[in-house]
Amino acid sequence: MTKTKTRILTALALTTALTAPALIAPMFNAPAAIAAPQAVQDFSDLAAKVTPAVVNVAVTMKAGADDGEDVRMSGPQDKQMEEFMKRFSERFGQPGRPQGKQRPAEKSQAVGTGFIIDAKGTVVTNYHVVSKADSITVTMADGTKLPAKLMGGDEKTDLAVLKVESDKPLPYVSFGDASKVRVGQAVMAVGNPFGLGGTVTTGIVSARGRDIQSGPFDDYIQTDAAINRGNSGGPLFDMDGKVIGINTAIYSPTGGNIGLGFAIPSSQAEPVVAQLKDNGRVERGLLGVQIQPVTKELAESLSLKADKGALVAMVQPDSPALAAGIKSGDVIMSVDGKKVDGIKELTRTISAMKPGTSVKLGVWRDGKDMTVTAKVGDQKEESAIIKAKADGKQGEAAKPEPMAYGVSLAPISPEARKQLGLDSAVAGVLVAAVEPGSPADDQGLKAGDVLQQVGRDAIDSPKMAAEKLKEAKKTGKPVLMKIYREGMTRFVAISPRAA
Repeated sequence: MTKTKTRILTALALTTALTAPALIAPMFNAPAAIAAPQAVQDFSDLAAKVTPAVVNVAVTMKAGADDGEDVRMSGPQDKQMEEFMKRFSERFGQPGRPQGKQRPAEKSQAVGTGFIIDAKGTVVTNYHVVSKADSITVTMADGTKLPAKLMGGDEKTDLAVLKVESDKPLPYVSFGDASKVRVGQAVMAVGNPFGLGGTVTTGIVSARGRDIQSGPFDDYIQTDAAINRGNSGGPLFDMDGKVIGINTAIYSPTGGNIGLGFAIPSSQAEPVVAQLKDNGRVERGLLGVQIQPVTKELAESLSLKADKGALVAMVQPDSPALAAGIKSGDVIMSVDGKKVDGIKELTRTISAMKPGTSVKLGVWRDGKDMTVTAKVGDQKEESAIIKAKADGKQGEAAKPEPMAYGVSLAPISPEARKQLGLDSAVAGVLVAAVEPGSPADDQGLKAGDVLQQVGRDAIDSPKMAAEKLKEAKKTGKPVLMKIYREGMTRFVAISPRAA
């Protein structure tokens, strides 16, 4: 190699050595680019400020009452939780009770958390913590024990209000604005996990608007702050010490915290708490309809452009909806001009209305838009729905028609009506059998169901049903069927494939 070539290669090598760090520094955070480490956030001042207002809630239930779940959970955790609680009690005694004392055989107990919202002793907790209570005792952060009275509870939102009496003003906290909560912001939970009162845990808001299928008003704040059994009813604080949520449920395949906790947002809780405090109950608006989501197949069968709205499966007797002319098969598309995307929007909108309020409902019926006016009722006056228990058996006198869309239909014989517990008012034809893997099977139909309607036509015989299904097949579109099962009705849209 010549001296010239050597100089060139050396120059290239030096250039690489000099430029490489500049190229990779942003990617690997070379020492020169590393920012000074940030201090870990200190929650001690916040904890000192709010924990005096957080209380332990101990519930004693009457003999025969099931032990209360102090945190609602989902997942196969039962056996593991039993083992944990066994080990815990062997070492520390039963949670919520002094070691060595045994629970009376005729009583059962549960523990939860609550928080005081005014100086007079109004306490908020979860309904599932205190709903079966024979007596309730609240323990303050300083160890003071006070008997508590249940002022009112609301199962649908899982909220309850207690009252304690004290000869001096009590420490309290206030609700914050959950509508301003942002994913990623820091939060702090305070509670009574496994009877270990005054426990502080921290984390962030992981998500908002979670629906965990626990009720019609699911709109949870999800957090990774540790929540366990006994935390139910406890507050979730923002960094200003405001209550932005009430911890009520966790998802756990193990029985312990895995970073999936759910809190009722304060925006939902505050008006419910106010009504429970003043009236002992929650006043909610009622239409008196049984509704279901509009699926893509249902939308196509109803000639809707999009799978939006709430499909009316059944109109209850003596209800505001019946008086307004709402019919089974209608799709409610709007309330007072506000679009309804799905069943939760309709439920929340109507429930929030004061009973007696007149409301205009945008309805889709028979391929046309129309408007009806209904006077909102009160949920406490809700009419009872027919209760019938179907066991999948058919009467001996029923004579099934051949399979159509994967279902075999038969008349509802007196024997079948008796076996299925069908009220005399339940009309239609009996689903005698469902072919495995058929379109009907795909939609969940089963023997013992009652087919009441095909399209917009009521069905009174298997022959009529077969004719209507044959006509529907020619259109090539999913056929709409109204099905009755165990006191409830719903619509399904079944594709003509394989029919």
